[in-house]
Amino acid sequence: MSDSTKHAVVTGGAGFIGSHLVAELIKRGWEVDVIDNLVEGKRERVHPSARFHQVDIRDLAAITQLFADADCVFHLAALPSVEYSIQDPRESHEVNCTGTLHVLEAAKAGGVKRVVYSASCAAYGNQEIIPFHEELKVRPASPYAVQKYVGEQYARLYADLHGLSTVTLRYFNVYGPDQNMNGPYASVLGRFMVRKGEGKPLQITGDGNQTRDFVHVRDVVAANLLAAESPDVGQGEVLNVGSGEAITINDLAKFFGGPVEYVSKRQEIRDALADCTRAKEALGWKPAVTLEEGIAELLRHNGF
Repeated sequence: MSDSTKHAVVTGGAGFIGSHLVAELIKRGWEVDVIDNLVEGKRERVHPSARFHQVDIRDLAAITQLFADADCVFHLAALPSVEYSIQDPRESHEVNCTGTLHVLEAAKAGGVKRVVYSASCAAYGNQEIIPFHEELKVRPASPYAVQKYVGEQYARLYADLHGLSTVTLRYFNVYGPDQNMNGPYASVLGRFMVRKGEGKPLQITGDGNQTRDFVHVRDVVAANLLAAESPDVGQGEVLNVGSGEAITINDLAKFFGGPVEYVSKRQEIRDALADCTRAKEALGWKPAVTLEEGIAELLRHNGF
């Protein structure tokens, strides 16, 4: 690695968002180390030019060695499931809270220049004020939401206490090619895709009038890259990353076509919509992919 080459470490780099980020970093000339325990990630997603390490972020000694002198650590590794966090809050906590603490400890010890932490809009919970802005009082409604919010607080504290440059990105509903289609980490778009492929009705929970803010993975990657290098952040700031547009699940289903069926309501927030003013002002970021464009691409990618 030359003196001018930037070095990134991506935790969760074999996951959906992480693998897209790794590919873009390499395209831009970064040297990249990927850390992933492959519980949720897939080895085949990892870019061939990245150095892959099958390591768990709960292993502090192992990740500390890999973080040494990195220009940026992008921390995406998590168990990103509300349902799983309710079923097994202890393991979920170990990964999402203790794992994040280890990432920050390793970054501090290794002289990392910046940490970009991937958080979740789940921290907002149900709010009376829509769209959500970062100054709202959080109302997490699941262990997962609490855990991701705790990670935000640790990132802010490490900036305050130790001078570690950190920034938090609160993702809304991220979607795009190679997203998870099955299992506890699948999004509603992934589940719709599977049901469509099987010729079955699309399953909608509750009445389908709940709203979500879907943001394309390329826009999320762009926000990460700007957060890594912007001179205007690094003090533990929290920035929303969404499209700024809401859609009901009923209307989302119309993009896919075909019959729908309604199933019992799950533990989930009613409405979510991002106010992305802060990210636009601090990073110069704005979403570029419309939901119509993104779903058309997703359908083509999956052979529809």
